[in-house]
Amino acid sequence: MPFGGGNKCGCCQKTVYFAEEVQCEGKSFHKSCFLCMACKKNLDSTTVAVHGDEIYCKSCYGKKYGPKGYGFGGGAGTLSMDTGESVGIKPQQQAPHRPTNNPNPSKFAQKVGGSEVCPRCGVAVYAAEKVVGGGNAWHKSCFRCAKCGKGLESTTLADKDGEIYCKGCYAKNFGPKGFGFGQGAGALAHSQ
Repeated sequence: MPFGGGNKCGCCQKTVYFAEEVQCEGKSFHKSCFLCMACKKNLDSTTVAVHGDEIYCKSCYGKKYGPKGYGFGGGAGTLSMDTGESVGIKPQQQAPHRPTNNPNPSKFAQKVGGSEVCPRCGVAVYAAEKVVGGGNAWHKSCFRCAKCGKGLESTTLADKDGEIYCKGCYAKNFGPKGFGFGQGAGALAHSQ
């Protein structure tokens, strides 16, 4: 303990007296200095996330140091369009949608070196990134409709000849044709 009766604040380096002290990771802070380094939100023991000598709220910490990609960084069940640029994250451009270029329309997955190969991109699919649909293993990022590029789930897909589609594109392209079909429930249309 330095001369003067208190520790030095981990943020402003001034003396912290007992009545105004907050401790975190063995360091002392003034209550008024115990703020997120990115958004300046007040922190407490349940909202702080520490990275080296830096303190953040859990949201900013997740944006800066957490996993990147669809659905990450916004909390459980939250989809955020915040790219994290305000906390020093450079956003990555998403690759454009590419339809499957699978020369083998077989429903059986191709294997290379013991791993299944994604029919959309031709790269090995490992267990942590694997989604099964249409009889094949896909990367989560490749598990999209071949026509419109919409993200799919096992319950929202239709497959044909080793390719996967959203139910809307499947119905438009492969569903019944003619009077009364393809226009939605209960709608009649005259096709010529």
